[in-house]
Amino acid sequence: MFQPSQTDVRRFFCATYIRQRAGAPLEPMQALAARWVDEHPEYHAELADEAAALAAVYTVEEGRTNPFLHLSMHLSIHEQVAIDQPTGIRQAAQLAARGPPRGDGLPGRDDLGQPAQRPAARRPGLPGGGAPPRHVLKAA
Repeated sequence: MFQPSQTDVRRFFCATYIRQRAGAPLEPMQALAARWVDEHPEYHAELADEAAALAAVYTVEEGRTNPFLHLSMHLSIHEQVAIDQPTGIRQAAQLAARGPPRGDGLPGRDDLGQPAQRPAARRPGLPGGGAPPRHVLKAA
């Protein structure tokens, strides 16, 4: 099992961003990560400075999103959907990607795309009350 350190993860995403900007060839995993880096221009400045990225501390109290954790989440979900593990996650992702429910009572059209509206999905201390941003499963 692959268990990179915090430093490994940060170096990976910084190197991916720098190589992508330079037009250098990317490893297969970097090519996948580059897709998500493109989706998040708000992280580009942090990815461009590896030294600062390695030293950065992200806390909930600061209100800063950890770009490395967020990008890693995208890669993890992408892999889970690709192999449908846990079973059913591919279907859940497909339903979530369709958008909010139409309200017509059709099966499978519940609030998968908008979990923040369900009280059980809300978690204090997380942006949006714990709701995953809609883009999380967009390209999975």
